[in-house]
Amino acid sequence: MQRYKQVLTKVLKKVTPSQSDERSIKELANKALKTVAELAKAYGAEPMLVGSLTRNTWLPEKREFDIFVLFPEKIKEEELEKIGLEIGKKSIKKLKGSYVVEYAQHPYTSGKVEGVSIDIVPCYRVTSAEKIRAAVDRTPFHVRYVEKNLSPKLANEVRLLKKFLNVNHAYGADAKTLGFSGYVCELLIIKYKSFIQVLKAAKKWQPGEIIDLENYHMKEDYPKLRRKFRNQPLILIDPTDRNRNATAALSSPNFFRFKKLACEFLKKPKTEFFEEKKFESITERELIEFQLKRRTELILIRFTPPEVVPDILWPQLRRFAERLQSILEEVKYEFKVLGKDVYTNEKDLAVVLLEMEVSKLPMVQKRIGPSIFDLDASKKFLQKYKKPLTGPFIENNFWCVEVVRKFVTARQKLLDSLSKDVDVLKAKGIPNFIAKQIKKRFEIILENAKIMELVKTNEDFGVFLRKYFEKYSLW
Repeated sequence: MQRYKQVLTKVLKKVTPSQSDERSIKELANKALKTVAELAKAYGAEPMLVGSLTRNTWLPEKREFDIFVLFPEKIKEEELEKIGLEIGKKSIKKLKGSYVVEYAQHPYTSGKVEGVSIDIVPCYRVTSAEKIRAAVDRTPFHVRYVEKNLSPKLANEVRLLKKFLNVNHAYGADAKTLGFSGYVCELLIIKYKSFIQVLKAAKKWQPGEIIDLENYHMKEDYPKLRRKFRNQPLILIDPTDRNRNATAALSSPNFFRFKKLACEFLKKPKTEFFEEKKFESITERELIEFQLKRRTELILIRFTPPEVVPDILWPQLRRFAERLQSILEEVKYEFKVLGKDVYTNEKDLAVVLLEMEVSKLPMVQKRIGPSIFDLDASKKFLQKYKKPLTGPFIENNFWCVEVVRKFVTARQKLLDSLSKDVDVLKAKGIPNFIAKQIKKRFEIILENAKIMELVKTNEDFGVFLRKYFEKYSLW
């Protein structure tokens, strides 16, 4: 333990807020809480400070806190949203800050006061987790559980875990990251009592691992739980709701990334594990070298992202990429996608990357029909192909023809499929918001010169390309 202690002591000095920072942000939180309380009182609502600030597990660079406004269950949803926004806007104004309206399941006020981000979120004050109407209604239960079970001396252990995950891009249960939430970090420390013990446990985790802090489920019920939470690599039963997996958002790559990082740190502890690795934007020479080495072709579909919240945008982008692969790989077209990924700056650029294993095909295509002994099917096949390029002929007792291919490049097929009306795009399985954007404008990019133009105007996209080719080993 001594070799870990030396490293973690150094890291803690960096991840623990200064006394002046802590004092200033807590003073602002108390002031904001009082302001919201005064406005909420008229509606029978009451504010609650939530998030890492209440448990003293926040990181210095995360200058933020949330205030949830708990409304009586009797109030209608439309009123909750309207009044909630009114309270939020007025509160931020009184605090002399600026705000915008953001949208999750309910709209909420996202403000900036004295350099601190403050979200004011309306929710229902329910008596049990079974009565929640929206995900935000669950948060007060999480706050109470953690405050009761996370002792003050464990706060720094949570900070270490959060920082470890954050610099390795696995912190956050949002749709972009698909990692570990702050709440999950706190639950893991409550369970294992220290950062090191979490790593030692993670090293042994297997896909489908079950962690049940409150022992809601018997061991003999674990197979049933794994079926219920199928395809979820880690099952951490929410101690405030026995029917919920608190790590439902966690992706399999991030599960294995954490396992590998845990093994590496335990084997050779270094402060570098808590420092974000800097990636350079890809150069044109490197892009060409990657392509020559792999003998593949890149196809980028570029468009302007729809104006929706990130938690809607990212899943739609991933579904769009899946659908494009399916379209190209339909049996009658025979293109083959080796890999795919998606990128967006969530403002003015969205890209689906398709790395093609087969992107060009011959002009001629063989169509194999039914057995000659299947008379009905044979008749239909021969009627369908009355004027083929060659045939009909027989191979191994099956009818065959050779026809002229409709699309000889993947680019042609994508252009044809995407140049449709919105209703047709939706019918093809293109997600709703993206279909509307594609109808307005899209661009298919293959040329390295054009790819590098994107890189030069958006360095983050260049980093994305590098990471695509230099994938992190998960084993």
